[in-house]
Amino acid sequence: MMAVTSCKEGKGGLDNGKYVRYTPEQVEALERLYHECPKPSSIRRQQLIRDCPILSNIEPKQIKVWFQNRRCREKQRKEASRLQAVNRKLTAMNKLLMEENDRLQKQVSQLVYENGYFRQQTQNTALATTDTSCESVVTSGQHHLTPQHPPRDASPAGLMSIAEETLAEFLSKATGTAVEWVQMPGMKPGPDSIGIIAISHGCPGVAARACGLVGLEPTKVAEILKDRPSWFRDCRSVDVINALPTANGGTIELLYMQIYAPTTLAPARDFWLLRYTSILDDGSLVVCERSLSNTQGGPSMPLVQPFARAEMLPSGYLIRPCEGGGSIIHIVDHMDLEPWSVPEVLRPLYESSIVLAQKTTMAALRHLRQISHEVTHSNNTGWGRQPVALRALSQRLSRGFNEALNGFTDEGWSLMGNDGIDDVTILVNSSPSKMLGVNLAFANGFPTVNTSVLCAKASMLLQNVPPAVLVRFLREHRSEWADCNIDAYSASVVQSIPCTLPGSRIGSFGGQVVLPLAHTLEHEEFLEVLKLENISHFQDTIVPRDLFLLQLCSGVDENAVGTCAELIFAPIDASFADDAPLLPSGFRIIPLDIGSDPSSPNRTLDLASALEVGSNGNRISGDSSGNGGNMRSVMTIAFQFAFENQMQENVASMARQYVRSIISSVQRVALALSPSRLGSSPGFCPQLGSPEALTLARWICCSYRGHLGAELLKPTNEGGESILKTLWHHSDAIMCCSLKVLPVFTFANQAGLDMLETTLVALQDITLEKIFDDHGRKTLCNEFQQIMQQGFACLQGGVCLSSMGRPVSYERAVAWKVLNEEENAHCICFMFVNWSFV
Repeated sequence: MMAVTSCKEGKGGLDNGKYVRYTPEQVEALERLYHECPKPSSIRRQQLIRDCPILSNIEPKQIKVWFQNRRCREKQRKEASRLQAVNRKLTAMNKLLMEENDRLQKQVSQLVYENGYFRQQTQNTALATTDTSCESVVTSGQHHLTPQHPPRDASPAGLMSIAEETLAEFLSKATGTAVEWVQMPGMKPGPDSIGIIAISHGCPGVAARACGLVGLEPTKVAEILKDRPSWFRDCRSVDVINALPTANGGTIELLYMQIYAPTTLAPARDFWLLRYTSILDDGSLVVCERSLSNTQGGPSMPLVQPFARAEMLPSGYLIRPCEGGGSIIHIVDHMDLEPWSVPEVLRPLYESSIVLAQKTTMAALRHLRQISHEVTHSNNTGWGRQPVALRALSQRLSRGFNEALNGFTDEGWSLMGNDGIDDVTILVNSSPSKMLGVNLAFANGFPTVNTSVLCAKASMLLQNVPPAVLVRFLREHRSEWADCNIDAYSASVVQSIPCTLPGSRIGSFGGQVVLPLAHTLEHEEFLEVLKLENISHFQDTIVPRDLFLLQLCSGVDENAVGTCAELIFAPIDASFADDAPLLPSGFRIIPLDIGSDPSSPNRTLDLASALEVGSNGNRISGDSSGNGGNMRSVMTIAFQFAFENQMQENVASMARQYVRSIISSVQRVALALSPSRLGSSPGFCPQLGSPEALTLARWICCSYRGHLGAELLKPTNEGGESILKTLWHHSDAIMCCSLKVLPVFTFANQAGLDMLETTLVALQDITLEKIFDDHGRKTLCNEFQQIMQQGFACLQGGVCLSSMGRPVSYERAVAWKVLNEEENAHCICFMFVNWSFV
């Protein structure tokens, strides 16, 4: 068989319309070269003619035309393949949209019916006399999410009953009208979108739903989604306690799942679940789950400390095969995360369906799309690694950071005492499993035996700075916050670098080289290696060294609503082995005002943010906010260090000071990035130990002395830090409030927090008038003018209220105006003497 190609070069010496016929052997030789070099040069084509005698009767220009035509055919083939893929996706999306349209029509019909029924009932009620013979109540589908049933036992029949009920309720959410779904803010369906994303409106708990197309078979999709720790970074573990087959070919599993806490200020969550996997009559694969409780019956699971037991309402995955390959998937996540168990400032994280959609629902869909992309594009990426290997490194970084941040005792973590100020929490882990792979030896005869790991962690409240902007800055400007000595010390654990504990000058960094390794399909996550040029001084010799950091950056899209931004890194050896030991450190910034009312009253954040006490004993350590901002977020910092046992106290002191210096640096950066330049606000004050924080304590004491002619604290010669500590531990309740039309509290010492039964972050949501009754408010109003003119006022004893509504009596109270260096009013300070709960 002969191949025919057309040659139409009018100026090439060949007649237009002339055809050249190629033998199969000639085509094979040309194809061989094409795969080696699709666009050979003139010299290369001539070399081909010399090397292949079978092409000797073909002119070089004819071969040039053959390659032009071959490239054109290849381009047309790729374009046709792309268009077919787009067409398949559009067909699937059209099917999803039609189903969504049908569901919305059903929901509209149901609402119209209910509206008419309620209208009729209202008219009947107005005309009829009292009638208690029947209940004139109609409920929508939303009220049937958790029907009450008699308790069932843990027998196979009882579990099957729960499983079938779970399946029915899940399907009513995935394709029915059991939940009123509204479009996720910022997410519009289309051929290039991740899918159709919706969040719940007006249903118990938080719920999110996603519908999309993935290029994987249904059984593969189910296998991936059931392995929750592989795609849900916040999932610590999923243990299958028991499994039994069902008569219809399905499987019932009893699961115990643990979820990491996202910050140091809240406890972790756990779930006791039933999971049911089955195949529907139409061939669709379903995996549905729900929590087992006293309401549903079935086996129970005792509470596990320190976890807070959360509830998963019927949720799961509906997976249908798609024509032309792949799957159409519906994902529903519906949970009650027990928001009452966290400080009030963090409750938006546990009450927002947007957060659930970003962290869980969309994460599952993104992971499936990423794996599908890797299957069709299985080329090596950074440093010759397969995508699965790089994904494993990303998961190890994220998991290691979560482990350090949560510090579970069953992993060997124990709390270390503080230095008198609880702004930074220190944990130590000496378990062999934690140190496995970290005990490395230096080269050149400098051995080390690192037997423990120390973690220094803290949380701080930020305001008016988008998390994505701040993380991007921290990623691109490491020198603004990182200490090269600390980096060199951390790198010495996994590299052959002679190093001592930071304190003396070890080295200075030159350039920073970023070697990108991989990014996810939607560019939501970046994995890269930082090459930091270091000059190490050892035994009076200058030794140039390169330090390497494996770094994971995510959540840098400013347009994504409710996205958590992270920057996590760990020192690595130059060999960069897949099983290299990792001690991840870094930052996590979580937005708090998700979908909040922008007209909410502004809050003045003060020294309070430096002392915030969380529910588990940790404290928020700083704040970058001031007056006039309403975009709040919580930054959590965790840094890990390996050390020798005899160096524990020294390393702890170094780590504590390092984290405090990072907090100060982050505050400075956040202040510079803030659109409203919050630094001009008088309410701004950073973390303990900084000059600004000590100045505020000094202002409080100096103003008291100036107005009342007496000392608030006992005189000391130990400096400003001692003043701050003494003020914090003062036996009387001392608290400051802002100078506003509606004053809010900005700071309180430990006694003040105990009196108000609150934390320092929650304190900032308490107004001054809220703690007084009518008589107290009238007295305060009368004395306020005297405070502003005379500078102080002495108030008679009385009763006020804590944030929990409990009455608190006090013997007397003193209020004075706090002045800054320019003698301008900064805030008003109150001291309640000899207070007690009534």
